[in-house]
Amino acid sequence: MKRIFLFLATNLAIVLVLSITMQLLGVEPYLNEQGLNLKSLLIFAAVMGMGGSLISLAISKWSAKRMVGAQVIKTPANAEEAWLVEMVKAQAQMAGIGMPEVAIYDSPDINAFATGMNKNNALVAVSTGLLHSMTRDEAEAVLGHEISHVANGDMVTLALIQGVVNTFVMFFSRVIGHTVDKLVFKTERGTGPAFFVTMIISELILGVLASIIVMWFSRHREFRADIGGANLAGRRKMIAALEKLKLGQQQVHLPEKMAAFGISGDKAMGFKSLFMTHPPLEERIAALKAST
Repeated sequence: MKRIFLFLATNLAIVLVLSITMQLLGVEPYLNEQGLNLKSLLIFAAVMGMGGSLISLAISKWSAKRMVGAQVIKTPANAEEAWLVEMVKAQAQMAGIGMPEVAIYDSPDINAFATGMNKNNALVAVSTGLLHSMTRDEAEAVLGHEISHVANGDMVTLALIQGVVNTFVMFFSRVIGHTVDKLVFKTERGTGPAFFVTMIISELILGVLASIIVMWFSRHREFRADIGGANLAGRRKMIAALEKLKLGQQQVHLPEKMAAFGISGDKAMGFKSLFMTHPPLEERIAALKAST
């Protein structure tokens, strides 16, 4: 319930901020008596699409901590926490990025994630399940994988791609809705119900196609992060970590907005595989073994 409330409250705040921004910019309504104002529509779609993604990225550390209950290690309380902080520090230096915040969250899942809009001010968090189930060599490789995501700027790139496709979805769904309303249903004055019905249907269909593009990139970046983890921790350790994940593969319980940032994702077959945030672990292990 807390996650749902936080998700709704965050998105409501984002919409409110973007609505105020468009008012301050003096953006005219994209629908008027003359029809569809394409310039205003493009500005509206860009502000809502790109703005929403960028604001979500800006508050990603704050929201991630609260969604999973991650506790940032400020002063290590035991040898395990001290090792975790020192390992992240060493890998961050090797990768040429600033020291991320290091956190632990309580979950039986074997998982970890990284987020943040700045590679020099990121967050790396690991689950208690990972710390209890993996050896230090395997955990070192997982940390290297997450540090590589940060060093590659994957969070920013993913947010930009999401923002661009959101913009196109919002723009073209309204253009399609207006076209159908005027040419098919012959609405002469104002906007008829067909505009809203067609817009919603178009937005759903285009949104599905856009998700395929975003998820393709999400899977592609996992291969790069695996190679980065191998460079930081050693290929043997990275392969061992992925094999451990495969051995204990389970449903991942990270919130949907954070699923793409975990070390592994849920399995899917057939058409559903197009919407996977992560490639199958078998493919990742094979790619890593084949890399030189």
